[in-house]
Amino acid sequence: MEKGKMTYPASLVAIGGSAGSLQVILTLLDTINAGFSIPVLLVLHRDPQGESRLEELLSFRSHLVVKEVEDKDIVERGHLYLCPADYHVLIEDDGSFSLDYSEKEHFSRPSIDLAFRAAADVYKEKLVGILLSGANADGAAGLRYIKERKGTTVVQQPADALVRYMPDQALQQSSADFILTGAELTHFLQRLYYVSP
Repeated sequence: MEKGKMTYPASLVAIGGSAGSLQVILTLLDTINAGFSIPVLLVLHRDPQGESRLEELLSFRSHLVVKEVEDKDIVERGHLYLCPADYHVLIEDDGSFSLDYSEKEHFSRPSIDLAFRAAADVYKEKLVGILLSGANADGAAGLRYIKERKGTTVVQQPADALVRYMPDQALQQSSADFILTGAELTHFLQRLYYVSP
């Protein structure tokens, strides 16, 4: 359930999803207002073999500057960073991204778990982690790690997810601060405000 109507500080919003999550993400981007400046890291399971126009699609729908992560990019306000297909994305202590080609986790690269853990180590209580629809357990352990580091955790309401396995796994492994439908996620994001890392 959603807590109150308080506002919440954040230096980064990390969103993970797989099968069934793209429509929720597009709806969120459609409704995020132009004043939203918190950087967003989007970790999606993508087909490394297929030509993807995802960056172009997200750019068309978003007020944020959409950029596929490149090695050594610095996290900047007002940007949405898309993890490239077939690379893990980590965040270093200096606020830069690094790309990694180590073993897949949960048959996935990029791994939501890895990205969430790396972000939690840097941003701690200033990180918001959101886990959406998906067909495997990637992201559940990472979300628990965010919670252990005092970050804010959000899980899509399983009954609202197109594929509920991923949010179900997250809720089996740990409690979440918020369990929200796609529509409620929009209102939640509007209650975040940027703070320096």
